Amino acid sequence: MEARYGLEYRTTRGIEGSLIVLEKTKPVGYNELVEVVLPNGTSYQGSVIDTSMNYVLIQVFGRKEGLERGVKVRFTGETISIPLSEDVLGRVFTGSFKPRDHLPPIIGDEKREIFYSVINPAAREPPSEFIQTGVSIIDASLALVRGQKLPIFTISGLPHNMLLAQIARQATIIKKGAEVREDFAVVFCAMGLRYEEYEFFRRTFEETGALHRSVMILNLADDPEIERIIAPRIALTIAEYLAFDLDYHVLVILGDMLSYAEVLRILSTARKEIPTRKGYPGYLYTDLATIYERCGKIKGKKGSITLMPYLTMPGGDMTHPVVDLSGYITEGQIILSYDLNMRGIYPPVDLLSSLSRLAKDGIGKGKTREDHKYVAEQLYASYAAGVEARDLAKIIGERALSEKEKKYLEFADAFEQKFINQSYLENRSIEYTLQLAWDLLAILPEKELRRIPPRIIYKYHPKYRSEGSPSRKEFAD
Repeated sequence: MEARYGLEYRTTRGIEGSLIVLEKTKPVGYNELVEVVLPNGTSYQGSVIDTSMNYVLIQVFGRKEGLERGVKVRFTGETISIPLSEDVLGRVFTGSFKPRDHLPPIIGDEKREIFYSVINPAAREPPSEFIQTGVSIIDASLALVRGQKLPIFTISGLPHNMLLAQIARQATIIKKGAEVREDFAVVFCAMGLRYEEYEFFRRTFEETGALHRSVMILNLADDPEIERIIAPRIALTIAEYLAFDLDYHVLVILGDMLSYAEVLRILSTARKEIPTRKGYPGYLYTDLATIYERCGKIKGKKGSITLMPYLTMPGGDMTHPVVDLSGYITEGQIILSYDLNMRGIYPPVDLLSSLSRLAKDGIGKGKTREDHKYVAEQLYASYAAGVEARDLAKIIGERALSEKEKKYLEFADAFEQKFINQSYLENRSIEYTLQLAWDLLAILPEKELRRIPPRIIYKYHPKYRSEGSPSRKEFAD
């Protein structure tokens, strides 16, 4: 080890908030862990975020207010690492991995760096297994597949916290028609939480029993903002350990990614980097990818990591850089609707704007049910026609609509009230969800079900399940 380790530097050139510019040091590495000692003897950990021949830029973790002159800096020669063991399940931590549940710190079997590389594309196994969330609109039309990255885009004031807690509580792996829970874990990482939001998540996980199979990394609004840089990486390091070392199937819920990006913008400004759109650094896409691309399935590994990040869209702006780039990196998006929420519909998922690109790979015969793919396509098409009929009725009046348009309007209203809308405590199986979908599709004339093959209609349509149904021959004729 070089002699520079253990040496204390006092060559501070500048301090800006939690950033220290140090000059005239020995060569140091990017992301190297440092110890920062204040004049009063208090010490904090920090990390090297930029280095050159003449100076080193250090970010300090765990301190909310700015730093004063006279600090001493010691380089450790290591990067930020956390201890890991299966004991992390059932625990609640801060954004810097300190216990928030008043229990002792984790004593791990090993320590692992949090700045870990993304999964090699050549080692990836394509996602193909359905995860049941118990939320009908997601399971039927926006299916979540094991190993997928499926973000939730929301607006401030919408009940995304409730939806995320419900998914974390209810998410289940379906295998050969049976529910399998024993090897399923949730890593929940939230950044910039208000105290009431923190209490909601903590209380929900404890009261529902979900905490015993979960790890919570919670950074509150009054915690040091700089923790939001390492909090998601701590969460993903834990998820990788549970998935690829202990063979768990892990669901990671991560956000608000806008809070993360805001800190990244602050650091970029302090480093005097050239900004791009809305002041964000030019490497925002790459930085987000180093987080999102750490999830998936690896060939030869039993476990998997499924990621559901959530982002607040400022003013509902889908073109915001963080939202826009997240949409490029991930495999779809679930968008929450202000209009549906105002009409009392929960969860207010905007189906027509949402998409799950991998849904087709995780549904169908042998995975969920043979009619799932056809039902999903028909629901989307029929709901789109119903919304169009509703818009037309606003112009010419409902009485002026054709009979077919009135049927589609009736379907759209029923679809929102009975299918999208469900209780926060209601956990619907995929069988129940698909049956409910067929009951609603029965509102429409059978000839309008153009997305569903006749054999599927005959097998699942309520009309043919009732007594006195025609024989297969009669149906075929």
